[in-house]
Amino acid sequence: MPKTSARLLALLSLLQVRRDWPGALLAERLDVSPRTVRRDVERLRELGYPIVAAKGPDGGYRLDAGTRLPPLLFDDEQAVALAVALRSATTAGAGIEEAAMRALHTVRQVMPARLRHRIDTLQVTAVERPAAPRADSAVLLALNAAVQAREVLRFDYGSVWATPGDDDGTPIHPRRVEPHHIVTWGGRWYLVAWDLDRGDWRIFRADRITPHGPTGPRFVPREVPGGAVALFVTSRFRGFDGVDDWPCRGEVILDLPAARVSPFIHDGVVEELGPQRCRLTLGSWSWPGLAAAIGRFDADIHVIGPPALRDAFAQLARRYADAAADAGREDADAAADAGREGRGPAKRAAARDERAVGHAQGAVGYQGMISRRASRRTSQ
Repeated sequence: MPKTSARLLALLSLLQVRRDWPGALLAERLDVSPRTVRRDVERLRELGYPIVAAKGPDGGYRLDAGTRLPPLLFDDEQAVALAVALRSATTAGAGIEEAAMRALHTVRQVMPARLRHRIDTLQVTAVERPAAPRADSAVLLALNAAVQAREVLRFDYGSVWATPGDDDGTPIHPRRVEPHHIVTWGGRWYLVAWDLDRGDWRIFRADRITPHGPTGPRFVPREVPGGAVALFVTSRFRGFDGVDDWPCRGEVILDLPAARVSPFIHDGVVEELGPQRCRLTLGSWSWPGLAAAIGRFDADIHVIGPPALRDAFAQLARRYADAAADAGREDADAAADAGREGRGPAKRAAARDERAVGHAQGAVGYQGMISRRASRRTSQ
């Protein structure tokens, strides 16, 4: 028969594996008598473990929820997984960072040296998004309770853009919703819910929610559009209501290998056309935004379509040319001013007037060139 301490740990480990254990089966697993099992159960109860006994000939034991958290038993893999999860939770944006660090320190302190070494070698530096507000852990718990209970939730929702001068006169909007899911996306927490006042699905940022109790009444869950909450959330973030697509989508050929493009494309399609060419299909909120996203690749671009994407590239080219011209003029003016230091006020004023006349003549000449090109296109 194992020693009492080892037997208690083995019994506790079994009780954590499944919900109900017949007494005879526990005795068989531990290789002890049912009477010994009863004594060991009493010892665990004295240590604070809420073990419930079922009466009757087939009665058994169950590790129940208690009013306080008793010591828990983990095997090696569970302990490592717990430590990794706690380390990740320190940057989860859920308002539990400090508590996660304390829990990680507690777990690491009681780990055997071999496990502590495995945890210490796993050093991960998480780069946080500084602009992402933290969601309050109490708010997340309240949202989760309403989701699990399937009860109507009431809360105030603060708009990130609203100011006291808005049309509604207040940056706070009362909401009444049927909460269905809590999701995390891009470092933020969101509530997916059916808005009862608007009669439509909405996605709310948890860091802008202030819940009001009590919750209720209960509601019958609805099916999220598309059947999958992940698909629904990604489609809404792409900006096209209810459809897994962007409002603007175009196709180009890049003079780059597909392997150098695909790591930067998360929801587009990259098709290899050869060792140094690939076809890219990508979407965005707007055509200029799509052109700018494609232009970040340092390679020649061949637009396949649609024409709106080609026009967007032309629009960006004009903007970039204007920006480059402005920068060139400012540099030239600064150099001229530096070279004329020491001249009198009258000469400096005359030089400024001369530059102004030159800029005006250049603008007139540019407008004339544009007019001549337009006339030729019209005559053709």
